[in-house]
Amino acid sequence: MKVVLAAVIAIGAAGAPAARTFTGTITDSMCEKADHSGMKMGPTDAECARACNEEHDAAFVLYDGKMVYALSDQRTAAKFAGRKVTVTGAVDAKTHTIKVASIKSSNP
Repeated sequence: MKVVLAAVIAIGAAGAPAARTFTGTITDSMCEKADHSGMKMGPTDAECARACNEEHDAAFVLYDGKMVYALSDQRTAAKFAGRKVTVTGAVDAKTHTIKVASIKSSNP
């Protein structure tokens, strides 16, 4: 029984995506490429992203300049709306969703 359980755990761990770091801007899924000029939901990018989230149910996302990633931790992402951050977590390649381990500001 212990051998089978150990094998199942080893297989599960081997299949789990490794944690990586991603650097980009926290924006919203309606203005995903951090271009808030079309929505004009606030005078700053941060205010627009928050307004799109609150008023239009847009999700907070990470835009790294090329790709847009959904974020599993919306509460922490909200604190960094409009800011450049480093996100650590595992990414699901099919859904482009980062299972967030941490979000930290990239600005000093």
